[in-house]
Amino acid sequence: QVQLAESGGGLVQPGGSLRLSCAASGSIFFINEMAWYRQTPGKQRELVASITNGGNINYADSVKGRFTISRDNAKNTVYLQMNSLKPEDTADYYCWADIKAQIGAFAYGYWGQGTQVTVSS
Repeated sequence: QVQLAESGGGLVQPGGSLRLSCAASGSIFFINEMAWYRQTPGKQRELVASITNGGNINYADSVKGRFTISRDNAKNTVYLQMNSLKPEDTADYYCWADIKAQIGAFAYGYWGQGTQVTVSS
């Protein structure tokens, strides 16, 4: 069984910073891509940033230059450093990972439980 555990959300003032972490645990042979998504009420979940095992990175246009995604493959952990936060960044942030549990198995996508980020004065 694979689990993703997120941490680091909270309340921050506009212009502030937060760092989200997401650690994968359980039966893991290989993690390909890891990503952060966010969702607000009434809207579809949207990709914020993604990073492959080889380090290829993709950002949503709305966060380029402000957010940085990184990962520690030895710890099966992905991070999202969020700087210059804006009220429109307020959302529930979800971690996602494409994980192969064992040699020869298919890879499946797993979601974390979500962590709330609120940007408000």
